[in-house]
Amino acid sequence: MTIQRALAWSITWIGISLLVALGIYHFVGGAQAQAFLTGYALEKALSVDNLFIFFMVFSYFGVERAAQRRALNFGLIGVVVLRGILIFSGIALVELFEWIMYILGAIVIYTGFVMAFGGESKFDPSKSRTVKIISRLIPVSDKLHGSSFFVIELGRRVATPLFLVVAVIEVMDVVFAVDSIPAIFSVTRDPLIIYSSNILAVLGLRSLYFILLKAHDSFRFVKQGVGLILWFIGVKMIVPAFWPGFVISNTVALGVVIGVLIISIVLSIAIKKKDE
Repeated sequence: MTIQRALAWSITWIGISLLVALGIYHFVGGAQAQAFLTGYALEKALSVDNLFIFFMVFSYFGVERAAQRRALNFGLIGVVVLRGILIFSGIALVELFEWIMYILGAIVIYTGFVMAFGGESKFDPSKSRTVKIISRLIPVSDKLHGSSFFVIELGRRVATPLFLVVAVIEVMDVVFAVDSIPAIFSVTRDPLIIYSSNILAVLGLRSLYFILLKAHDSFRFVKQGVGLILWFIGVKMIVPAFWPGFVISNTVALGVVIGVLIISIVLSIAIKKKDE
């Protein structure tokens, strides 16, 4: 996917999401529309660092760009299903045990600290448990076969490394969801708002992936900005445990998420120009 086409698709998905927010505002109300936008912005921000893990996986297996698009397409289909299961089961747990929110808030704060000060994300596919388990369960070819997930070798059907790539993407998304889904719980408990904002953010990841491949070095402070956003969201989740009745509104949350992202991008551009 060219950078121009990736930008066009990213703008299209953002436009669709804004139309959904407009529909929610018209039919449900301003508060729910604001919750949707906050959840959407939060998920977009958290997805930035995750996409580079996918790049590491593609690089390790030597997947060509055309095959990367197919892997991302199938990976996102699985994400839509898995996110739904995690979101609805998570909401059920929180409704039964309110104190879980404070534990989730602590996890979000810790994740923000690691993201802000933990350096670049590292992932070694050669040590991946997912790769090892699948390789034991089904035969896997030693080489890629274009965009195919299964091929016939020596008279038997075997999986290709591209199948392993999709499996790793699915498992990694479940890991990422441990950060993003609890964070959205701090915004709203409405399952449809959470799911729609989450999925619309995810559906735009394929085009965003190809943009970020070009722009990674230009926006080097975005990761730290996302870490600060997670700190804020984590504090929003646990504050009621210490100060009952004190609530950080979704208006403030949306302003912080967008504001921190803009500042981190501006700082990245400004400092880069100064160095040059």
